[in-house]
Amino acid sequence: MMSKGRNIITVALLVVSLVLTVLGVAAGEPDTVLGKAVNVCMECIGIG
Repeated sequence: MMSKGRNIITVALLVVSLVLTVLGVAAGEPDTVLGKAVNVCMECIGIG
């Protein structure tokens, strides 16, 4: 059984991760990450 303190830590980490995810999406980071991933894949294949 989980203790009350551990539940609070779990919820706090969940809230922090959700806030940071929303901030990253609002800043346009998914487009940046996708662009870098495409470049890496193209270089690995030898096309780029």
